[in-house]
Amino acid sequence: MAESKSSPEAPWSVAQLNASVRGWVERLGWLWIEGQLTQINTKPTWKLSYLTLRDTQKDVSVGLTADTSLLMGMTAPLKDGDRVVVFGKPSFYEGRGSFSMRVTEIRHVGAGELLARIEQLRRTLASEGLFAAERKKPLPYLPKKVGLITGRGSAAERDVVTVAQGRWPAVQFEIINTPVQGPTTVPAVIEALGQLDANPDVDVIIIARGGGSVEDLLPFSEEALQRAVAAANTPVISAIGHEPDNPVLDNVADVRAATPTDAAKRVVPDVAQERLLIDEARARSAAALRAWVRREREGLESLRSRPAVADPMLPITRRREEVQRAQMLIRRDISHVLQSETQRVTALRAQVSALGPSATLARGYSVVQVLPRDGSEPEVVTTIAQSPPGAQLRIRVGDGSITAASMAATPAD
Repeated sequence: MAESKSSPEAPWSVAQLNASVRGWVERLGWLWIEGQLTQINTKPTWKLSYLTLRDTQKDVSVGLTADTSLLMGMTAPLKDGDRVVVFGKPSFYEGRGSFSMRVTEIRHVGAGELLARIEQLRRTLASEGLFAAERKKPLPYLPKKVGLITGRGSAAERDVVTVAQGRWPAVQFEIINTPVQGPTTVPAVIEALGQLDANPDVDVIIIARGGGSVEDLLPFSEEALQRAVAAANTPVISAIGHEPDNPVLDNVADVRAATPTDAAKRVVPDVAQERLLIDEARARSAAALRAWVRREREGLESLRSRPAVADPMLPITRRREEVQRAQMLIRRDISHVLQSETQRVTALRAQVSALGPSATLARGYSVVQVLPRDGSEPEVVTTIAQSPPGAQLRIRVGDGSITAASMAATPAD
Protein backbone atom coordinates (compact mmCIF):
# COMPACT_ATOMS: atom_id res chain seq x y z
CA MET A 1 0.00 0.00 0.00
CA ALA A 2 1.27 3.45 -0.92
CA GLU A 3 2.39 5.54 2.01
CA SER A 4 -0.35 7.90 3.18
CA LYS A 5 0.33 11.58 3.65
CA SER A 6 -2.02 11.60 6.60
CA SER A 7 -2.99 9.28 9.44
CA PRO A 8 -5.91 8.73 11.78
CA GLU A 9 -3.99 10.63 14.41
CA ALA A 10 -3.07 13.47 12.05
CA PRO A 11 -5.81 13.63 9.37
CA TRP A 12 -6.09 16.35 6.74
CA SER A 13 -8.73 18.97 6.98
CA VAL A 14 -11.13 19.53 4.09
CA ALA A 15 -9.47 22.86 3.44
CA GLN A 16 -6.06 21.19 3.28
CA LEU A 17 -7.40 18.58 0.82
CA ASN A 18 -9.00 21.17 -1.42
CA ALA A 19 -5.88 23.31 -1.33
CA SER A 20 -3.78 20.33 -2.40
CA VAL A 21 -6.21 19.47 -5.19
CA ARG A 22 -6.16 23.08 -6.36
CA GLY A 23 -2.39 22.97 -6.52
CA TRP A 24 -2.42 19.77 -8.57
CA VAL A 25 -5.04 21.14 -10.98
CA GLU A 26 -3.31 24.46 -11.48
CA ARG A 27 -0.12 22.66 -12.47
CA LEU A 28 -1.94 21.51 -15.64
CA GLY A 29 -1.55 25.02 -17.03
CA TRP A 30 -3.34 26.40 -20.09
CA LEU A 31 -4.94 23.86 -22.46
CA TRP A 32 -6.87 23.66 -25.74
CA ILE A 33 -9.93 21.41 -25.28
CA GLU A 34 -12.39 20.21 -27.92
CA GLY A 35 -16.00 19.23 -27.28
CA GLN A 36 -19.64 20.03 -27.90
CA LEU A 37 -21.63 22.68 -26.05
CA THR A 38 -24.73 21.43 -24.25
CA GLN A 39 -25.74 24.26 -21.91
CA ILE A 40 -25.16 27.99 -22.38
CA ASN A 41 -26.26 30.21 -19.51
CA THR A 42 -25.61 33.82 -20.33
CA LYS A 43 -27.23 37.26 -20.19
CA PRO A 44 -25.88 40.54 -21.48
CA THR A 45 -26.04 41.96 -17.97
CA TRP A 46 -23.93 39.18 -16.48
CA LYS A 47 -20.20 39.62 -16.08
CA LEU A 48 -19.56 35.88 -16.42
CA SER A 49 -21.32 33.24 -18.51
CA TYR A 50 -21.48 29.55 -17.73
CA LEU A 51 -21.30 26.75 -20.31
CA THR A 52 -21.04 22.97 -20.29
CA LEU A 53 -18.64 21.24 -22.66
CA ARG A 54 -19.35 17.55 -23.28
CA ASP A 55 -17.08 14.93 -24.79
CA THR A 56 -18.23 13.93 -28.29
CA GLN A 57 -17.92 10.18 -27.73
CA LYS A 58 -18.29 9.57 -23.98
CA ASP A 59 -20.74 10.72 -21.37
CA VAL A 60 -18.24 13.11 -19.77
CA SER A 61 -18.52 16.89 -19.36
CA VAL A 62 -16.80 19.85 -17.77
CA GLY A 63 -18.11 23.23 -16.74
CA LEU A 64 -16.76 26.35 -18.43
CA THR A 65 -16.65 29.93 -17.18
CA ALA A 66 -16.09 32.78 -19.63
CA ASP A 67 -16.46 36.52 -19.71
CA THR A 68 -19.84 37.43 -21.18
CA SER A 69 -18.08 39.94 -23.40
CA LEU A 70 -16.21 37.04 -25.02
CA LEU A 71 -19.50 35.41 -26.02
CA MET A 72 -21.07 38.68 -27.13
CA GLY A 73 -18.08 39.47 -29.32
CA MET A 74 -18.18 36.22 -31.35
CA THR A 75 -19.09 36.52 -35.04
CA ALA A 76 -21.43 33.52 -34.90
CA PRO A 77 -23.47 33.24 -31.67
CA LEU A 78 -22.96 30.05 -29.67
CA LYS A 79 -25.81 27.56 -29.44
CA ASP A 80 -26.34 24.13 -27.92
CA GLY A 81 -24.75 21.38 -30.00
CA ASP A 82 -21.96 23.54 -31.46
CA ARG A 83 -18.63 21.80 -31.89
CA VAL A 84 -15.93 24.09 -30.43
CA VAL A 85 -12.37 24.22 -29.19
CA VAL A 86 -11.68 26.36 -26.13
CA PHE A 87 -8.51 27.72 -24.60
CA GLY A 88 -8.41 27.98 -20.87
CA LYS A 89 -7.00 26.93 -17.56
CA PRO A 90 -8.52 24.27 -15.27
CA SER A 91 -9.52 25.62 -11.88
CA PHE A 92 -10.58 24.08 -8.60
CA TYR A 93 -12.60 26.20 -6.23
CA GLU A 94 -11.64 25.34 -2.68
CA GLY A 95 -14.74 26.71 -1.06
CA ARG A 96 -17.23 24.61 -3.08
CA GLY A 97 -14.85 21.78 -3.89
CA SER A 98 -15.86 22.09 -7.55
CA PHE A 99 -13.87 21.79 -10.74
CA SER A 100 -14.32 23.97 -13.81
CA MET A 101 -12.33 25.63 -16.54
CA ARG A 102 -11.90 29.35 -17.05
CA VAL A 103 -11.68 30.00 -20.80
CA THR A 104 -10.37 33.02 -22.63
CA GLU A 105 -10.95 31.90 -26.21
CA ILE A 106 -13.70 29.92 -27.97
CA ARG A 107 -13.55 28.85 -31.61
CA HIS A 108 -16.11 27.09 -33.74
CA VAL A 109 -14.84 23.94 -35.45
CA GLY A 110 -15.50 24.70 -39.12
CA ALA A 111 -17.35 22.37 -41.49
CA GLY A 112 -14.22 22.00 -43.61
CA GLU A 113 -12.18 20.90 -40.63
CA LEU A 114 -14.91 18.50 -39.55
CA LEU A 115 -15.07 16.96 -43.01
CA ALA A 116 -11.28 16.59 -43.06
CA ARG A 117 -11.41 14.75 -39.73
CA ILE A 118 -14.21 12.52 -40.99
CA GLU A 119 -12.21 11.61 -44.09
CA GLN A 120 -9.15 10.88 -41.97
CA LEU A 121 -11.21 8.57 -39.76
CA ARG A 122 -12.68 6.96 -42.88
CA ARG A 123 -9.19 6.18 -44.19
CA THR A 124 -8.09 4.80 -40.82
CA LEU A 125 -11.07 2.47 -40.47
CA ALA A 126 -10.78 1.36 -44.10
CA SER A 127 -7.14 0.41 -43.55
CA GLU A 128 -8.24 -1.72 -40.58
CA GLY A 129 -10.70 -3.61 -42.81
CA LEU A 130 -13.90 -2.30 -41.20
CA PHE A 131 -15.29 -1.41 -44.63
CA ALA A 132 -14.43 -4.77 -46.23
CA ALA A 133 -17.30 -6.48 -48.05
CA GLU A 134 -16.40 -9.91 -46.65
CA ARG A 135 -17.14 -8.81 -43.10
CA LYS A 136 -20.62 -7.50 -44.00
CA LYS A 137 -23.39 -9.67 -42.55
CA PRO A 138 -26.36 -10.50 -44.82
CA LEU A 139 -29.84 -9.31 -43.87
CA PRO A 140 -32.43 -11.94 -42.89
CA TYR A 141 -35.15 -12.51 -45.47
CA LEU A 142 -37.92 -12.09 -42.91
CA PRO A 143 -36.74 -10.97 -39.45
CA LYS A 144 -38.61 -12.03 -36.32
CA LYS A 145 -38.15 -8.57 -34.84
CA VAL A 146 -36.56 -5.36 -36.13
CA GLY A 147 -34.56 -3.20 -33.75
CA LEU A 148 -34.87 0.54 -34.39
CA ILE A 149 -32.68 3.25 -32.88
CA THR A 150 -33.98 6.74 -33.65
CA GLY A 151 -35.20 9.98 -32.15
CA ARG A 152 -38.42 10.04 -30.16
CA GLY A 153 -41.43 10.98 -32.31
CA SER A 154 -39.16 11.63 -35.28
CA ALA A 155 -40.14 11.52 -38.92
CA ALA A 156 -37.51 8.80 -39.38
CA GLU A 157 -39.27 6.56 -36.85
CA ARG A 158 -42.65 7.21 -38.47
CA ASP A 159 -41.31 6.51 -41.96
CA VAL A 160 -39.59 3.26 -41.01
CA VAL A 161 -42.52 1.83 -39.04
CA THR A 162 -45.23 2.95 -41.49
CA VAL A 163 -43.46 1.75 -44.62
CA ALA A 164 -42.36 -1.55 -43.07
CA GLN A 165 -45.84 -2.36 -41.74
CA GLY A 166 -47.32 -1.40 -45.10
CA ARG A 167 -45.05 -3.89 -46.79
CA TRP A 168 -45.37 -6.63 -44.16
CA PRO A 169 -48.16 -5.99 -41.63
CA ALA A 170 -46.95 -8.66 -39.19
CA VAL A 171 -43.50 -7.08 -38.72
CA GLN A 172 -42.54 -6.44 -35.09
CA PHE A 173 -40.32 -3.62 -33.81
CA GLU A 174 -38.18 -3.11 -30.74
CA ILE A 175 -37.74 0.68 -30.69
CA ILE A 176 -35.25 2.54 -28.51
CA ASN A 177 -35.42 6.32 -28.69
CA THR A 178 -32.15 8.19 -28.25
CA PRO A 179 -30.83 11.65 -28.98
CA VAL A 180 -29.81 11.89 -32.65
CA GLN A 181 -28.01 15.21 -32.36
CA GLY A 182 -25.63 16.68 -29.83
CA PRO A 183 -22.97 15.34 -27.48
CA THR A 184 -25.15 12.72 -25.78
CA THR A 185 -25.97 11.00 -29.06
CA VAL A 186 -22.97 8.68 -29.34
CA PRO A 187 -23.07 7.12 -25.85
CA ALA A 188 -26.87 6.79 -26.01
CA VAL A 189 -26.81 5.10 -29.44
CA ILE A 190 -23.98 2.77 -28.37
CA GLU A 191 -25.96 1.73 -25.28
CA ALA A 192 -29.11 1.13 -27.34
CA LEU A 193 -27.11 -0.86 -29.89
CA GLY A 194 -25.76 -3.08 -27.12
CA GLN A 195 -29.26 -3.75 -25.77
CA LEU A 196 -30.68 -4.70 -29.16
CA ASP A 197 -27.63 -6.77 -30.10
CA ALA A 198 -28.03 -8.78 -26.88
CA ASN A 199 -31.73 -9.45 -27.59
CA PRO A 200 -32.01 -12.89 -29.28
CA ASP A 201 -35.36 -11.96 -30.88
CA VAL A 202 -33.87 -9.00 -32.79
CA ASP A 203 -32.57 -10.17 -36.19
CA VAL A 204 -31.63 -6.79 -37.67
CA ILE A 205 -31.00 -3.27 -36.31
CA ILE A 206 -31.75 0.05 -38.04
CA ILE A 207 -30.06 3.25 -36.93
CA ALA A 208 -32.17 6.04 -38.45
CA ARG A 209 -32.15 9.83 -38.50
CA GLY A 210 -33.50 12.48 -40.86
CA GLY A 211 -31.32 14.88 -42.81
CA GLY A 212 -29.31 17.73 -41.37
CA SER A 213 -26.12 19.71 -41.58
CA VAL A 214 -22.63 18.28 -41.25
CA GLU A 215 -22.63 19.28 -37.60
CA ASP A 216 -26.03 17.67 -37.01
CA LEU A 217 -24.92 14.35 -38.49
CA LEU A 218 -21.48 14.46 -36.88
CA PRO A 219 -22.24 11.92 -34.10
CA PHE A 220 -22.75 9.25 -36.75
CA SER A 221 -19.17 9.75 -37.89
CA GLU A 222 -17.62 9.43 -34.41
CA GLU A 223 -15.08 6.64 -34.03
CA ALA A 224 -16.59 5.07 -30.89
CA LEU A 225 -19.90 4.43 -32.65
CA GLN A 226 -18.19 2.91 -35.70
CA ARG A 227 -16.29 0.41 -33.58
CA ALA A 228 -19.43 -0.51 -31.65
CA VAL A 229 -21.31 -1.19 -34.90
CA ALA A 230 -18.40 -3.22 -36.31
CA ALA A 231 -18.35 -5.35 -33.15
CA ALA A 232 -22.11 -6.06 -33.21
CA ASN A 233 -23.21 -9.62 -34.02
CA THR A 234 -26.56 -8.49 -35.44
CA PRO A 235 -26.69 -6.99 -38.96
CA VAL A 236 -26.91 -3.19 -38.82
CA ILE A 237 -28.54 -0.89 -41.40
CA SER A 238 -27.42 2.74 -41.55
CA ALA A 239 -30.29 5.08 -42.48
CA ILE A 240 -28.83 8.50 -41.69
CA GLY A 241 -29.97 11.60 -43.55
CA HIS A 242 -30.81 11.66 -47.23
CA GLU A 243 -29.15 10.32 -50.37
CA PRO A 244 -26.29 12.89 -50.52
CA ASP A 245 -25.42 12.45 -46.83
CA ASN A 246 -22.61 10.02 -46.19
CA PRO A 247 -21.56 9.65 -42.55
CA VAL A 248 -18.88 7.10 -41.71
CA LEU A 249 -21.60 4.85 -40.31
CA ASP A 250 -22.73 4.20 -43.92
CA ASN A 251 -19.36 2.54 -44.61
CA VAL A 252 -19.13 0.47 -41.41
CA ALA A 253 -22.74 -0.75 -41.29
CA ASP A 254 -23.61 -3.99 -43.03
CA VAL A 255 -26.10 -2.20 -45.32
CA ARG A 256 -26.38 1.49 -46.24
CA ALA A 257 -29.90 2.78 -46.85
CA ALA A 258 -30.30 6.04 -48.73
CA THR A 259 -33.13 7.15 -46.42
CA PRO A 260 -35.12 5.74 -43.46
CA THR A 261 -37.84 4.80 -45.97
CA ASP A 262 -35.29 2.88 -48.01
CA ALA A 263 -34.22 1.06 -44.84
CA ALA A 264 -37.81 -0.06 -44.24
CA LYS A 265 -37.99 -1.40 -47.80
CA ARG A 266 -34.77 -3.32 -47.35
CA VAL A 267 -35.57 -4.86 -43.98
CA VAL A 268 -38.83 -6.66 -44.89
CA PRO A 269 -40.22 -7.95 -48.19
CA ASP A 270 -43.35 -6.50 -49.81
CA VAL A 271 -46.18 -8.91 -48.98
CA ALA A 272 -48.16 -7.88 -52.08
CA GLN A 273 -45.13 -8.48 -54.30
CA GLU A 274 -44.45 -11.79 -52.58
CA ARG A 275 -48.03 -12.89 -53.19
CA LEU A 276 -47.68 -11.98 -56.85
CA LEU A 277 -44.48 -14.00 -56.99
CA ILE A 278 -46.24 -16.94 -55.33
CA ASP A 279 -49.16 -16.70 -57.77
CA GLU A 280 -46.72 -16.51 -60.66
CA ALA A 281 -44.74 -19.47 -59.34
CA ARG A 282 -47.97 -21.44 -58.85
CA ALA A 283 -49.06 -20.65 -62.41
CA ARG A 284 -45.65 -21.68 -63.78
CA SER A 285 -45.76 -24.88 -61.75
CA ALA A 286 -49.25 -25.73 -62.99
CA ALA A 287 -48.25 -25.02 -66.60
CA ALA A 288 -45.13 -27.11 -66.22
CA LEU A 289 -47.15 -29.99 -64.69
CA ARG A 290 -49.73 -29.86 -67.50
CA ALA A 291 -46.95 -29.83 -70.10
CA TRP A 292 -45.32 -32.81 -68.41
CA VAL A 293 -48.61 -34.75 -68.36
CA ARG A 294 -49.18 -33.92 -72.04
CA ARG A 295 -45.68 -35.11 -72.98
CA GLU A 296 -46.10 -38.32 -71.00
CA ARG A 297 -49.49 -38.97 -72.60
CA GLU A 298 -48.02 -38.45 -76.06
CA GLY A 299 -45.18 -40.78 -75.16
CA LEU A 300 -47.64 -43.46 -74.05
CA GLU A 301 -49.64 -43.05 -77.25
CA SER A 302 -46.43 -43.42 -79.25
CA LEU A 303 -45.53 -46.59 -77.36
CA ARG A 304 -49.04 -47.98 -77.72
CA SER A 305 -48.93 -47.49 -81.52
CA ARG A 306 -45.75 -49.52 -81.91
CA PRO A 307 -46.29 -53.05 -83.41
CA ALA A 308 -44.70 -54.75 -80.42
CA VAL A 309 -47.28 -53.18 -78.10
CA ALA A 310 -50.23 -53.36 -80.54
CA ASP A 311 -49.67 -57.15 -81.10
CA PRO A 312 -47.44 -58.51 -78.29
CA MET A 313 -47.44 -62.02 -79.91
CA LEU A 314 -46.08 -60.74 -83.23
CA PRO A 315 -42.40 -60.95 -82.23
CA ILE A 316 -42.98 -64.47 -80.88
CA THR A 317 -44.79 -65.50 -84.08
CA ARG A 318 -41.97 -64.11 -86.18
CA ARG A 319 -39.36 -65.88 -84.09
CA ARG A 320 -41.35 -69.14 -84.30
CA GLU A 321 -41.40 -68.92 -88.10
CA GLU A 322 -37.67 -68.23 -88.12
CA VAL A 323 -37.08 -71.27 -85.88
CA GLN A 324 -39.25 -73.45 -88.09
CA ARG A 325 -37.35 -72.35 -91.20
CA ALA A 326 -34.08 -73.02 -89.44
CA GLN A 327 -35.29 -76.50 -88.39
CA MET A 328 -36.33 -77.28 -91.98
CA LEU A 329 -32.96 -76.16 -93.30
CA ILE A 330 -31.15 -78.20 -90.65
CA ARG A 331 -33.20 -81.33 -91.47
CA ARG A 332 -32.54 -80.87 -95.18
CA ASP A 333 -28.85 -80.42 -94.60
CA ILE A 334 -28.70 -83.45 -92.28
CA SER A 335 -30.63 -85.60 -94.79
CA HIS A 336 -28.27 -84.53 -97.54
CA VAL A 337 -25.25 -85.31 -95.41
CA LEU A 338 -26.67 -88.73 -94.38
CA GLN A 339 -27.48 -89.62 -97.96
CA SER A 340 -24.05 -88.57 -99.13
CA GLU A 341 -22.32 -90.49 -96.35
CA THR A 342 -24.50 -93.57 -96.95
CA GLN A 343 -23.49 -93.64 -100.60
CA ARG A 344 -19.86 -93.20 -99.62
CA VAL A 345 -20.06 -96.06 -97.10
CA THR A 346 -21.70 -98.32 -99.71
CA ALA A 347 -18.93 -97.54 -102.18
CA LEU A 348 -16.28 -98.19 -99.56
CA ARG A 349 -17.97 -101.46 -98.57
CA ALA A 350 -17.94 -102.55 -102.21
CA GLN A 351 -14.26 -101.69 -102.45
CA VAL A 352 -13.53 -103.56 -99.24
CA SER A 353 -15.52 -106.56 -100.43
CA ALA A 354 -13.64 -106.57 -103.75
CA LEU A 355 -10.27 -106.27 -102.12
CA GLY A 356 -10.91 -108.24 -98.92
CA PRO A 357 -9.83 -111.85 -98.09
CA SER A 358 -13.30 -113.31 -98.66
CA ALA A 359 -13.35 -112.22 -102.26
CA THR A 360 -9.87 -113.64 -102.79
CA LEU A 361 -10.87 -116.94 -101.19
CA ALA A 362 -13.97 -117.07 -103.36
CA ARG A 363 -11.76 -116.91 -106.41
CA GLY A 364 -9.98 -120.23 -105.39
CA TYR A 365 -7.31 -119.00 -103.02
CA SER A 366 -6.89 -120.23 -99.48
CA VAL A 367 -5.12 -119.10 -96.31
CA VAL A 368 -2.98 -121.61 -94.39
CA GLN A 369 -2.48 -121.08 -90.64
CA VAL A 370 -0.33 -123.05 -88.29
CA LEU A 371 -1.84 -123.92 -84.94
CA PRO A 372 0.82 -123.57 -82.21
CA ARG A 373 0.93 -126.41 -79.70
CA ASP A 374 0.88 -123.94 -76.76
CA GLY A 375 -2.61 -122.83 -77.65
CA SER A 376 -1.63 -119.29 -78.74
CA GLU A 377 -3.20 -117.52 -81.66
CA PRO A 378 -2.79 -119.20 -85.11
CA GLU A 379 -0.22 -117.72 -87.45
CA VAL A 380 -0.50 -117.36 -91.22
CA VAL A 381 2.07 -119.64 -92.91
CA THR A 382 4.31 -117.60 -95.08
CA THR A 383 7.40 -119.90 -95.02
CA ILE A 384 8.04 -123.64 -94.88
CA ALA A 385 9.87 -123.16 -91.67
CA GLN A 386 6.56 -122.52 -89.92
CA SER A 387 5.06 -125.95 -90.87
CA PRO A 388 7.56 -128.71 -90.25
CA PRO A 389 6.26 -132.23 -90.75
CA GLY A 390 3.62 -133.10 -88.22
CA ALA A 391 2.54 -129.44 -87.63
CA GLN A 392 -1.18 -129.00 -87.32
CA LEU A 393 -2.57 -126.69 -89.97
CA ARG A 394 -5.87 -124.89 -90.60
CA ILE A 395 -6.70 -124.15 -94.20
CA ARG A 396 -9.31 -121.40 -94.82
CA VAL A 397 -11.22 -121.55 -98.09
CA GLY A 398 -14.16 -119.59 -99.43
CA ASP A 399 -16.85 -121.61 -97.71
CA GLY A 400 -15.05 -122.78 -94.52
CA SER A 401 -11.82 -124.19 -93.10
CA ILE A 402 -9.97 -127.52 -93.27
CA THR A 403 -7.83 -128.96 -90.50
CA ALA A 404 -4.78 -130.87 -91.78
CA ALA A 405 -1.32 -131.93 -90.78
CA SER A 406 1.94 -131.15 -92.54
CA MET A 407 3.46 -134.26 -94.19
CA ALA A 408 6.62 -132.69 -95.63
CA ALA A 409 8.07 -129.30 -96.59
CA THR A 410 9.83 -128.80 -99.93
CA PRO A 411 11.70 -125.58 -100.68
CA ALA A 412 10.98 -123.75 -103.90
CA ASP A 413 13.33 -124.22 -106.87
